Amino acid sequence: MNAVLITGSGGLIGSESVDFFADKFDLVIGIDNDMRQYFFGKEASTNWNIIRLSEKHKNYRHYSADIRNQKALETIFEKYKTDIKLIVHTAAQPSHDWAAREPFTDFTVNANGTLNLLEFTRIHCPQAVFIFTSTNKVYGDNPNYLPLVELEKRWEIDETHVYYKNGIDEQMSIDHTKHSIFGASKVAADIMAQEYGRYFGMKVGVFRGGCLTGPNHSGAQLHGFLSYLMKCAITRQHYTIFGYKGKQVRDNIHSYDLVNMFWHFYINPRCGEAYNAGGGRFANCSMLEAIELCEKITEKKMNYSYSETNRVGDHIWYVSDVSKFVNHYPNWNYKYGLEETLTEIFDNLVVRV
Repeated sequence: MNAVLITGSGGLIGSESVDFFADKFDLVIGIDNDMRQYFFGKEASTNWNIIRLSEKHKNYRHYSADIRNQKALETIFEKYKTDIKLIVHTAAQPSHDWAAREPFTDFTVNANGTLNLLEFTRIHCPQAVFIFTSTNKVYGDNPNYLPLVELEKRWEIDETHVYYKNGIDEQMSIDHTKHSIFGASKVAADIMAQEYGRYFGMKVGVFRGGCLTGPNHSGAQLHGFLSYLMKCAITRQHYTIFGYKGKQVRDNIHSYDLVNMFWHFYINPRCGEAYNAGGGRFANCSMLEAIELCEKITEKKMNYSYSETNRVGDHIWYVSDVSKFVNHYPNWNYKYGLEETLTEIFDNLVVRV
């Protein structure tokens, strides 16, 4: 039997992974204890998505286990052992604002939880491919020291800089920078995942996501940029822009396009590779540009205000250079552009909210 184990299976990338891999594996093992509700409140609960997956896929088996609980995790690994051919690890505490409230919780979920999964993979199914969803926050606020130019609706990098054409590559330093508590815990997990690949020769891929988005996101104020923005646009709920004149730029990758990256890596894995994984030059926007798009799609004016105080460690401009991954996997390409993604989020949310 061929099985895929997916942590955070009720979340955005986890649930997209379940949908994507369900017809490619005999069994999909989902692990999710709805910690997102604890982090961000009832509106962010993933329970609706877990129910959806259980009803949609007959080969989906759900475990409400905490990735910090070694005994609970090892019981699952011992049950399936080498049947597990792929681990997609998406479970996390994902907010750099929230992390400062409970640093122990943030670190044990992000760092210790990742170590638990890596070690049980090494013990019970060492030939499996292990995919870790990291974050661009591993680079801390180093991107903010790039030569940036203020335009009418966005910040942009100077045209003469090497990053102008494709964005920020994997050679940017992750040292001597302010990461946020969240960023630091993800750095620990990122480096550990790479080390299991390089030291033990395991097939580990690390994907440093930009803004990950899609229709199955349980967006909340502290996490889920486009999903939460569209939710506010639909409901007329108040939205706050934090700092940088609303011109801060994010690249946005649809959950399908990211999981398709995982699939290409699984087919031809490498040991301990790290890839930047975002919308790149193909799909990026500033806050102001995203608001304009939401207003266009909903045909409503948004209810928002501006605060001069930016979030600690927040990026002013971040666009991922995905050319390393494309060089390794030339058959991969984007499917969803920015407006297509926001329209899909809108169509999904009008039914849910």
